[in-house]
Amino acid sequence: MTDALHILSLGKGGWGGALLLAAGVTFALSVLGFLLGALFGAVAASGRLSTRAVPSWLAKGYGTVFRGVPDLLTIYLLYYGGSIALTEIGKFFGSAGFVGLPTFATGVLAIGIISGAYQAEVYRGAYLAVDLGQFEASKALGLSRFQLLRLVIVPQLTRHALPGLGNVWQLVLKDSALISVIGLVELMRQSQIGAGSMREPFVFYLAAAALYFLIAAVTGSVFRYGEARAWRGMVHA
Repeated sequence: MTDALHILSLGKGGWGGALLLAAGVTFALSVLGFLLGALFGAVAASGRLSTRAVPSWLAKGYGTVFRGVPDLLTIYLLYYGGSIALTEIGKFFGSAGFVGLPTFATGVLAIGIISGAYQAEVYRGAYLAVDLGQFEASKALGLSRFQLLRLVIVPQLTRHALPGLGNVWQLVLKDSALISVIGLVELMRQSQIGAGSMREPFVFYLAAAALYFLIAAVTGSVFRYGEARAWRGMVHA
């Protein structure tokens, strides 16, 4: 027990600071990937709801591919495919050697693309859950399309979407550990480094599990608070 506390301490020779820094990288990676996924998801949901064939077909294809292909394979394809493309471009301009994509940016993009496919279905379902009478009442009141979205659709869509988005966030947090395969030193990778250096895998992986749980618990409570507040607002409206 004493050795474990020393290993995980923030003082000299301890790995606590490195693990906390890596947890910060994991959190930043997850948040940025989730927000980028929200953008991709909103665009894809609009396509899925469109009556036009091309946007609908493209959105369905996006969701089918990135919800069906293993997340690890998506990460590999983005990183190595993008790196090969950059290397070829570099060779064209006279550069020699391999040019790798930035691992953090690649991780954010990969998580954004993957989570966007799931968020699209959450947004689509939330939109379809809005009562048709709301649209008819808005037209009767003469609201513009922007007013309809801002005052009627978005608030109600948010209430229906938050539970699903909370689930997607948990998936994003866990998927962030996969980014370690392309060399990013986030929480999982830092735990592997520490476990190998100190030959104490149980200590480091248990500490990583505790930090993942802490992040998940705190952020999950934020989603639950937002959900409860949204539904209270609807009841009081």
